[in-house]
Amino acid sequence: MVNLLRLSRWQWLSTSIALLLALPVLVIVASLFMPASPTWDHLVETVLSEYISNSLILATGVMVGTLLIGTSTAWLTTMCHFPGRKIFEWALLLPLAMPAYIIAYTYTGIFDFAGPIQTTLREWTGWGYGDYWFPELRSIGGAITMLSLVLYPYVYLLARAAFLEQSVTVLEVSRSLGDGPWRGFRRIALPLARPAIIAGVSLVLMETLADYGTVQYFGVSTFTTGIFRTWFGLGDATSASQLAALLLSFLFILLIVEKFSRRKARYHHTSASAYRPLSAYKLLGWKRWSAMLLCLIPLLLGFIVPATQLGYWALETWQEMVNEEFYRLVSNSLLLAATTALLALIIALLLAYGLRIQRQPLSTAAVRIAGLGYAIPGTVIAIGVIIPFAWLDNTLDGWMRSQFDISTGLILSGTLVALIFGYLVRFLSVSLQTVESGLSKIRPNMDEAARSLGANSRTILFKIHLPMMRGTLLTALLLVFVDVMKELPATLVLRPFNFNTLAVRAFELASDERLADSSTAALMIIAAGLIPVLLLSFSITHSRRQVN
Repeated sequence: MVNLLRLSRWQWLSTSIALLLALPVLVIVASLFMPASPTWDHLVETVLSEYISNSLILATGVMVGTLLIGTSTAWLTTMCHFPGRKIFEWALLLPLAMPAYIIAYTYTGIFDFAGPIQTTLREWTGWGYGDYWFPELRSIGGAITMLSLVLYPYVYLLARAAFLEQSVTVLEVSRSLGDGPWRGFRRIALPLARPAIIAGVSLVLMETLADYGTVQYFGVSTFTTGIFRTWFGLGDATSASQLAALLLSFLFILLIVEKFSRRKARYHHTSASAYRPLSAYKLLGWKRWSAMLLCLIPLLLGFIVPATQLGYWALETWQEMVNEEFYRLVSNSLLLAATTALLALIIALLLAYGLRIQRQPLSTAAVRIAGLGYAIPGTVIAIGVIIPFAWLDNTLDGWMRSQFDISTGLILSGTLVALIFGYLVRFLSVSLQTVESGLSKIRPNMDEAARSLGANSRTILFKIHLPMMRGTLLTALLLVFVDVMKELPATLVLRPFNFNTLAVRAFELASDERLADSSTAALMIIAAGLIPVLLLSFSITHSRRQVN
C-alpha cells in the first residue's frame, strides 16, 4: 500500500494533475463495462468487421511503406557518399511538417479527373471519360500511400540516430572481412538498429490508427471515421465510446509490444575510438545516382510536389482568401497552440520534477497513464473529455436550478476549456518525455549539493535546473505548438460553436472540393511545422560524438 502521508507537496500536486489528465482514458476504459445498446449490436452485425479489417490493412501497408523508405534512406545518408547527401540529411525530414490530410487533398486535386494530370492526358490523346484506366486515389491504397509519404520520417529519424551511434570498430571489422555496403547493412547495422527502428514503426502505427482527415476524405471506413459516425450520425455516445475503447485496446497492445522490444535492447560503453567520425562508402557509377534517386523520390512526393501545388493555388486565391476571417483563423490557431504549449510545459515540469524528487508507485503510475495521450487518437480523447465534462455541466446546472432557479449553461463542455484540456491530454506526453530527457542529463549529486547548502526543491528547480534546460524547454514548447496547429479530429469535436482553426478550415474547404481555397490555411500549418523539423534534423546530424 502507498503511504499517502509520505507524499511531498510536489508529489501531491503532480499526482493530482496526472490523475485529472488521465480521466479521459479512464472514462473510455470504463465504457467497456457498460451494457451494449441496440446501436452497438447493429455496428457489430454490419460495419465493425469492416472497421477492423480496413484499420489493419491500413496499418500494415503504412508500416511496410515507412519501414522501407525510412530505413533505406537513413542508411544511405549516414553511411554512403553520393551527390546531394548533405542536403538529403535534413531535407528528408521535411514531410514531417506536412499533415496527412493536407497531402491527401493536394494529390487529389492533382490526379482527379479534372486535375492537371488527367486533363493533359486527354488533351494529348483525345480520349474521353471511360476511354482509359487511371488509378483511383480515393481508396485504401491511396490512403496508405499518403500516410507513408508523411510518416516515414519517424522511422528515418530514429534509424539514422541509431546508425550514427553505432561503433566504427564493428563496422570496420565487417569491411575487413569483405562485406560491402549492402552486406554490412544487412548483417551488422540493421540488427544493431532494430530497437530504434521498431520504436519508429510503433509511432507510425499509432499515428496511422489515429488519423481521421485522410481516411474520411478518401472514404475509407476505419475506427476513427466509425467513431465520428456513431457519435454525430447515430447520436449514441455510449457506442461511440465503446468503439473508442476497442481502438484503445489495439493501441495498448502496440505500446506493450514497443516497450517489450526496447527492453530487449542493451547499450554498452565502448572505447572512445569507436566514436570516430564515420567514414562513408563512396558509391560509384550507377549506384551513386540510384542512391540519389532513392532519396529524392520520397522528398519529392512527400513535400516538394504538394508544397509547390499548394503554393500555386495560394498565388491564385490569396486575394480572395486572405481576409479578416483568415486572420481570425490564424489568431485562433496561434492562441490555442501557444496556450497549450505553455501549459503542457508547466505541467510536464511539475510531473517530471515530482518523480525526480521522490518516486512512489501511485505518482509514477498516474504520470505514466497521463502520458499515454499521444498514443491515443484525437477522436478517442475528445469522447473521453466530453462525457465527464457534460456530466459535470448537467449536474451543476441541475443543482443551481433546484437551489437558486438559475441555469449555469455549459461552463466546460463546448468551450475553449474543454478544447485545451483535450489538447493537454493528447500532447502532454511530447512535452513530458522531452523534459524528462533534459532532467535525466542533470546529475543527482547537483541536487544533493544544493540541498546541503540549504536550498529547497523549488529553489533547485528555478535556480539550477531551468537555466540548464533552456534548449530542452524550447524544444518541448515548439513540438507541442506544432502538434496543436496540425490537430484535426479533437478540434472538430471539442471546439466551441462558430470557432474555427486553420486545420479545421482547411479540412472543411477540402471536403467541399474547394481545394485551391484551402491552400493558404494549409501553407500556414506547414510553415509552422518547419522550424522544429529543421531543429530536430540539426540535432540528429550533430549527435555523433567527435574525438580529437
